[in-house]
Amino acid sequence: FSYPARHIVEVDGKRGLFRGLTPRLISSTLSTITRGSVKKAFPLEDMEHVSNKDDVKTSLRKVVKETSHEMMMQCMSRVVSHPLHVISMRCMVQFVGREVKYSGVFSSIGRIFKEEGILGFFVGLVPHILGDVIFLWCCNLLAHFINTYAVDDNFSQASVIRSYTKFVMGIAVSMLTYPFLLVGDLMAVNNCGLRAGLPPYAPAFASWIHCWRYLSAQGRLCRAASLLFRRAPV
Repeated sequence: FSYPARHIVEVDGKRGLFRGLTPRLISSTLSTITRGSVKKAFPLEDMEHVSNKDDVKTSLRKVVKETSHEMMMQCMSRVVSHPLHVISMRCMVQFVGREVKYSGVFSSIGRIFKEEGILGFFVGLVPHILGDVIFLWCCNLLAHFINTYAVDDNFSQASVIRSYTKFVMGIAVSMLTYPFLLVGDLMAVNNCGLRAGLPPYAPAFASWIHCWRYLSAQGRLCRAASLLFRRAPV
């Protein structure tokens, strides 16, 4: 983490660390608003929450129902906020080629629409959604099964352990779904006219599956997954 941060500051100053901040904030805001709108349309009060008094089949049914509801909210918020995420990513990678193609939110929207059409705002969306869906289901189901079968009710700290299970599972599952996020981000900048998305920095991928296979063949599906350790390819 310190190596690229120091390098960016040396080249662009501290301001360079905040490339793409504005579209990123707008993207997060749109995501929050969308989730809130979905909650209003499908209130949580209508959902059945899991209770320790439920039997195994009942509790599993409730977990599936809650996860389906959460998945719907996440997918909708991802679709709405993704165009700004694409702009944010492209603003960041301009650092590589010292470009200024994407400077403002509105000008970037106009440029993408002119050069790539509507679909240009949704490049990399599929792997992001797949990663979100896999993360939600794996995290919620694993937490449920651990709380049900591994945590003994007779243990004095059982309730405390159960409250942290989903958090711990989230960290573990995020390692599994990280490649989807990486591929989605690479596709957002691939072949868009910026040097970072063109050879020799990256091939022009035909699809996100092509990108996945390329990274997998090089053993780099988890590159930049760690903030503390950096692997430089030979």
